[in-house]
Amino acid sequence: MIRLSTAAMVARTLSRESELRGLSQLVGRGDVCLDIGAAYGMYTFPLARLVRRTGQVHSFEPLRLPYQILESARQAAGARHVITTNAALGPSNGRQRLRLPYRFGLPNHGWAHLQVGVKRPGDSGGKTLEVPVYTIDHVCETRRIPWVDFMKVDVEGFESAVLEGGRRTIERHRPNLLLEIEDRHLDKYGMSAADVTEPLLRMGYRMYIWRRGHWQRTDAIDHRRRNYLFSSRLP
Repeated sequence: MIRLSTAAMVARTLSRESELRGLSQLVGRGDVCLDIGAAYGMYTFPLARLVRRTGQVHSFEPLRLPYQILESARQAAGARHVITTNAALGPSNGRQRLRLPYRFGLPNHGWAHLQVGVKRPGDSGGKTLEVPVYTIDHVCETRRIPWVDFMKVDVEGFESAVLEGGRRTIERHRPNLLLEIEDRHLDKYGMSAADVTEPLLRMGYRMYIWRRGHWQRTDAIDHRRRNYLFSSRLP
């Protein structure tokens, strides 16, 4: 059995996201997961531990340094069922500019975002990189992924565009979706939380938050929270 406990423990230690504790209620042995905006593997390795060898975790990270750390950790863990890709996901295939902000003279990888569709660019500092972009549907078709059970999408306000590129996959498989929804990031693209939530609710998804050890239904976005689960599988 592949031992991912150490990698998972490190990922949890680096994270303050309580939703990690709720993954076991959503993901199990043999499941297929997409980690979009994987960074250093905060979600990748806990997901890999849950799906075991019979499952798959496809992780996407467009920035070179976080990707290299992610891939090195994958190799060290011997996690052959984790497939890492140095690319972003979006509404169409191609290459796009990605803004990497700097803070105190250092790159702020957590705030990097694609430039396509930006309405309010804000701080013009930092670097602009060109990265490959694929759609969820394209990835699933070319890799012949038979089904998708879970997606985590944390892309600094670009969540709706990512979901747009996976419409066929989402409609077909109805995966659980864990999305970051924050006005400060959505505002860059001239969007609001409702622009993300309402299309999913119309599709029959229900919205949940992780609270007191359970996924609890909610009808409202709370500015004190970052992550929201959308599911048509939970009660």
